[in-house]
Amino acid sequence: MECEMPFKQSHSQNSDGVAASEHRVYQKDPLPEPGEIKHFEDRKVGLGKKVTLLRGISIIIGTIIGAGIFISPKGILKHSGSIGMSLVVWIACGLLSLFGALSYAELGTCIKKSGGHYTYILEAFGPQMAFIRLWADLIAIRPAAMAVISLAFGQYILEPLFMPCDIPPMAVKLATAIGITSVMYLNSMSVTWTARIQIILTFSKLLAISIIIVPGMYQLFKGETRNFENAFELSNMKLSGMPLAFYSGMYAYAGWFYLNFVTEEVDNPERTMPLAICISMAIVTSCYVLTNVAYYTVMTAEELLASEAVAVTFAEKMMGNFSIAVPFFVALSCYGSMNGGLFALSRMFFVASREGQLPEVLSMIHVRRHTPLAAVLILYPMTILQVFVGDIYSLLNFMSFLRWLFIGVVVLGLIYLRYTKPDLPRPFKVPLFIPVVFCLTCFFMVFLSLYSDPVNTGIGFAISLTGIPAYYIFIYFNHRPKWLQRALDSFNRTLQIILVVVPAE
Repeated sequence: MECEMPFKQSHSQNSDGVAASEHRVYQKDPLPEPGEIKHFEDRKVGLGKKVTLLRGISIIIGTIIGAGIFISPKGILKHSGSIGMSLVVWIACGLLSLFGALSYAELGTCIKKSGGHYTYILEAFGPQMAFIRLWADLIAIRPAAMAVISLAFGQYILEPLFMPCDIPPMAVKLATAIGITSVMYLNSMSVTWTARIQIILTFSKLLAISIIIVPGMYQLFKGETRNFENAFELSNMKLSGMPLAFYSGMYAYAGWFYLNFVTEEVDNPERTMPLAICISMAIVTSCYVLTNVAYYTVMTAEELLASEAVAVTFAEKMMGNFSIAVPFFVALSCYGSMNGGLFALSRMFFVASREGQLPEVLSMIHVRRHTPLAAVLILYPMTILQVFVGDIYSLLNFMSFLRWLFIGVVVLGLIYLRYTKPDLPRPFKVPLFIPVVFCLTCFFMVFLSLYSDPVNTGIGFAISLTGIPAYYIFIYFNHRPKWLQRALDSFNRTLQIILVVVPAE
C-alpha cells in the first residue's frame, strides 16, 4: 500500500488523538465534519515503501535460512539413501527453487500488488481458487509452518542450558510460545524496526553458517574424505522415498517467495525484486551445499541420522567447549525466519481483507504505528495451538504437500497469463521452459506423495476442499441474514476500537 493515503475521518473518534500525538501542526485544527477527508501532509495512515534492496535480500535469506539446514539434512539423507544422493538432492532443490524464484520475480514485476501466492491465483484463476488457497493457508499451512520453525527455535535456545541432558518437551513449548509472542509484538510495533532487526538476524545466521563451513572446508583440504568413499551407494535408495527427500530439501529452501508478499512496500520493484531474488538464491544454495559437505567431513551417515541436532553434534566434534555457542546462533537463525515470515504473511491477510475475502478489520492500519496490526495477530492463536499439539516431522510433510501443490498452481497461472494476457507489461520475463519445468516438478512431487504418504496427503486434500463450502457460505452469497451481518459489523467495529486501527485508502 503506497504512502499517499488519506485518513478516513468517518472514524472521527481517533482523528483528534492522532493529530495531537503525531502532528502538532494540526493541534488547533477543528474536527472535520463526518465523511470529510483530511489529508496529512507529511505522514499518512498507510504502509510506505520501506523495503530497499538490502532489506529485500535480508527478508529472503533471513526467511530461507532458518531451521532447515539444521533439521533437514537428516530427513534428506534418510530418504535419499546415500551421502552422494543427498548432496545431489540439495543441489537439485537449489536449482528448482531458483526456477520458482525467477518465475515469481516475473509475476512480482507485472502484478504489482502485495499478497504473494494469493494475489497471483486471484489474478489468474479468479476469487474462488484464491479463497481455497487462502483458506488452506489460514487454517493449516501457515500455522504449521510457523509452528515448525518456532519449535526449532525453542529447542535450540534451551540447548546450552540443558546440555548434556534432554530438554523437557514442555520447556521447549513454553520457550517457543515466548518466541512467537515476541515476534508478534515486534511486527505490531514498527515496520522499520522489524526490517532493521531482520538485517541483523540475517548477518548473524550467515555467521553461524560460516562457523560450520570454514572448519569443514579446512578438514576437507587436509584430506578428510573417507565419508565420501562409496558416496553413491544406491542399495538403500527407494523411489518412494525420493519425494519425501525433496520435500525436506524444498522446505529448507522455502522462503524465496516471501518478498512477493510485500511488493507494494518494495522500493523500485522492477529492479529490486529480480536482483534481490537472484543474489539471495546464489548465497543460500552455496551455503547449503557447502554446509552439508562440511557435516560429512567429520560425521558418518549413521552419526548424522542418530543426531538430534546435527549442527551441535558437528560443533562438539570440531570445537569442543565452543560448541555451546552454536545452538544460540541457530536459535537466532530460526528467530529470523519467524520474523521475516510473519512480516510477509501479514500482508497476504491484509490484501485478502482488502479484496473482501476476510473481515474488514484485517485491512486496517494502526493510526500511530502504521502497521497492519490485526493482520499480524491473526495467526497467533492457531500457531500456539499447533505448537502444543503436533509432531515436527509430521507437520513438515503435511505442510510441504499443501504448499507445493499451491505453488505449482501459481506458476501454472504465470503460464496461463502468458496466453490470456499477452499484452500485460512484463519488465522482467523468464524463458518459458523455467516455469514449465518448475510447475511439472511441483505436480510430480504431489502425485508421488499420494503413494509415499497417503495419510498426510489425504488430510491435506480434505482441508483444501473444505474451502469450497466456506467460499459459498462466507463470500459468494452476499445476502447474509441480518443478524449475522450485524454480528460481523459489531465484530469489526469492536476490534477496530480495541486495536486503534483505521482503513487505509
